[in-house]
Amino acid sequence: MIEEIYIRDLGVIQEARLPFGKGLTVITGETGAGKTMVLSALGLLLGERADTATIRRGQDQAFVEGRWLIADGSPVIERVRDAGAEVEQGELILNRSVSTEGRSRASVSGRSTPVGLLTELGENLVVVHGQSDQIRLKSAVAQREALDQFGGPALVEALGAYQSTYKAWRELTQRLEDLKASLDARAAEAEELRSAVDELEKLDPREGEDVELAEKAERLNNLEILRAAAAIAHEALSSEGFNDSPDALGLIGQARRSLDQVSNHDPELGRLAEQLKEVGVQLADVSGEISSYLASLDLEGAGEINLIQERRAALTAAMRKYGPTLDEVIAYRSTASDRLLELDSSSETIDQLGHEYEALSAKLKIEADVLTSVRVAAANRLAELVTAELKELAMGGASLVVEVGYADAYGSFGQDSVSIQLSSYPGAEPRPLGKGASGGELSRIMLAIEVVLAETQQAPTFIFDEVDAGVGGAAAIEVGRRLAMLAQRAQVIVVTHLAQVAAYANAHLRVLKTSSLDFTATDVVSLDAQARIEELARMLSGLSDSESGLAHAAELRERALAEFS
Repeated sequence: MIEEIYIRDLGVIQEARLPFGKGLTVITGETGAGKTMVLSALGLLLGERADTATIRRGQDQAFVEGRWLIADGSPVIERVRDAGAEVEQGELILNRSVSTEGRSRASVSGRSTPVGLLTELGENLVVVHGQSDQIRLKSAVAQREALDQFGGPALVEALGAYQSTYKAWRELTQRLEDLKASLDARAAEAEELRSAVDELEKLDPREGEDVELAEKAERLNNLEILRAAAAIAHEALSSEGFNDSPDALGLIGQARRSLDQVSNHDPELGRLAEQLKEVGVQLADVSGEISSYLASLDLEGAGEINLIQERRAALTAAMRKYGPTLDEVIAYRSTASDRLLELDSSSETIDQLGHEYEALSAKLKIEADVLTSVRVAAANRLAELVTAELKELAMGGASLVVEVGYADAYGSFGQDSVSIQLSSYPGAEPRPLGKGASGGELSRIMLAIEVVLAETQQAPTFIFDEVDAGVGGAAAIEVGRRLAMLAQRAQVIVVTHLAQVAAYANAHLRVLKTSSLDFTATDVVSLDAQARIEELARMLSGLSDSESGLAHAAELRERALAEFS
């Protein structure tokens, strides 16, 4: 519930503090006094777009502050906490400032926040209705939304089940369409991949094979040089010739034996002899490895080098086609095989998805039919209740018709088209609201719908901006009465020109404009009992000091008090 709004330098309002309370609060004043600016201030607090043109002339910025009383358990509390602020002792404070440079700043409970947060909070704080909302009510979307809101939990459940299935159905439909549309392209891709996989299966490359073959080719290309070097090294280590030239193993052995012979005289020489023994063993191992190397060279020849070069050429060709490295070629072989399996199974996939589509379509139809039946039941109840309200609003012969028909195709909200129509008198053909209702009738229809929907509305505050436009006489009294009835369940704020509506208010705020040659200012004052009678008289006759006008106003007020005392 709105507790108070403070306005500074907004439009013609220099400074004003508007107290609100429970029940019905009306805002009245002469045309052009600034009543709309009060709603503009509220709009800023609810995240509406800021307009620098609304800043009072000569001032740098406009400022608006609103105080709300928040009930325990309200989703507003959790959202405020998510933003890093707190609702302290059930009180929420929203601030909004607009500078002449176009900057707009917002804060929630003293913490700076994006303006978008105000919009989110506003959805749970206030429901605003004005002339634009009457126009909106003519659209099919708005009419469907009103019906769905009225349908309550049963409709929410049916709509949720339908939308879940619809989402899966749409995704499956799109997948099937994509598969069918790309059959030729997939066939061409499969043929290309099949050729590549066959080629690589025959080639069968191994990881690191290119490096291994390069090393082997280098060795074979230098075979004689390698053989000569290995032979010289082997001869130096372990000579197998018939010359008397000593080899390394023989010299090491000779040195070790020489030290062993005298080691009993000095243990240090024994230690050195052991080291020479180890060196001899190591040299013998190296000599054996060189001998094996020479043997392997003897087995390789010109024929093998040709085979190696052919293999390297085949691997290089594959790397040019499928990847700059052999590792990438091997990876491509694997992924291509997997993709080929996927492509080859396309027909099977389409058949399988076709069966899934049929099953999902059947489920979707069932859930759409359930949603339709729930909507039809809600439409009948809504039409009945609104028609009863219209009788109370001096439209006794009129009746509301809420028609639920079939749309051309499934949509996000079902297969239904919703149309709210008005039958102006018994036996009259129902016509769409945009064609069958005048401005005054549309105002009363919207009010009747709102009174009925109030049971399902989440917001604790309703604001009506001249929703009674085009209404007068007895109908105006009934409008006031219905607003007062709505105010018994929620806070209601109404901007009105009708004394018949203002008479039912629990609180009455008057907007007063003072003008001079170079100065215009607007004040908002809360009226006491006598001031209310005078304002009602002004609204009735334009004369606030006429005895007959005052008497009429007093009578109107007394009747309203008697009804809702």
